[in-house]
Amino acid sequence: MPELPEVETTTRELKRIIVGLVIKDVWTDLATKDKRQGGTIANPKYFVMFRKKILNKKILLVERRAKNILINLSGGKTILVHLKMTGHLLYGKYKKTGKAWVPTEKGPLNDPYNRFIHVVFTFSPSTTLRTRNETHLAFSDARKFGKITLLDTKTAHDTKHLNNIGPEPLEKSFNLQKLKERLNKKPNGKIKTVLMDQSIIAGIGNIYSDEILWRAGINPERKASKLKEKEIKRILKAIKETLSRGIDFGGDSMSDYRNIHGLRGKFQLHHEAYRRTGEKCRKKKCKGVIKRKVINDRSAHFCSVHQK
Repeated sequence: MPELPEVETTTRELKRIIVGLVIKDVWTDLATKDKRQGGTIANPKYFVMFRKKILNKKILLVERRAKNILINLSGGKTILVHLKMTGHLLYGKYKKTGKAWVPTEKGPLNDPYNRFIHVVFTFSPSTTLRTRNETHLAFSDARKFGKITLLDTKTAHDTKHLNNIGPEPLEKSFNLQKLKERLNKKPNGKIKTVLMDQSIIAGIGNIYSDEILWRAGINPERKASKLKEKEIKRILKAIKETLSRGIDFGGDSMSDYRNIHGLRGKFQLHHEAYRRTGEKCRKKKCKGVIKRKVINDRSAHFCSVHQK
């Protein structure tokens, strides 16, 4: 699942490219009777309403909250996109061939991981933004778990989609005291699981929790309440550094994630723990080996020696 660095990478590029564009049309082939998706465009009746309310609206702002992308429109509406397990957004020029949407130009948009197009937004040409032809924002999602819905901009952060999310870990206000407060909400939780809890801290998932704990030298099974202050300081530092590195490398493409241009990120080339089972630890002077263990139904990768 794309985590904070992948979603932030996507958001920054969308902010740079699509702000100011006007939505001319939207298409989807999603159709479900699952009541759990009743408030998303996967529901045909909801999609009819969604389409009506976003047509001819201008994109004013793109922002991120945790793993959610918020596209604010003129008229006071916000499109919320959650990439879930395998989703990613792609920007370019597409054409509909039969039932499929395909890029009109050669390049990374043709990556096989980008072929699962289930939603397409069409933008009007813009002389101001130098887009003489229609352009598109496509949502590729192999497993169809992604979520796209429409919110009122003024109350978006108070809805069920966003109101139970913890603080953003890269904000300056996220300091030692704040981290201690958040960990105290799950004192008996194992630190790996606590870091991944979106109600505790926003945006951290399986990959980055492994990398954070490797960097901090903390065993993923340690209980939050048993951590010493100096250890929490190391975790805080590791959170800031690891997530920032993830953004600097354009996200992690070990699996499906691609940026809006269809390109792979490079953080997977710099893993220290995640999916390195059986390999030697890369920490200087450490003679440990990376092990894998299932903790609360999620895989944890960690060094058998320096992560205490």
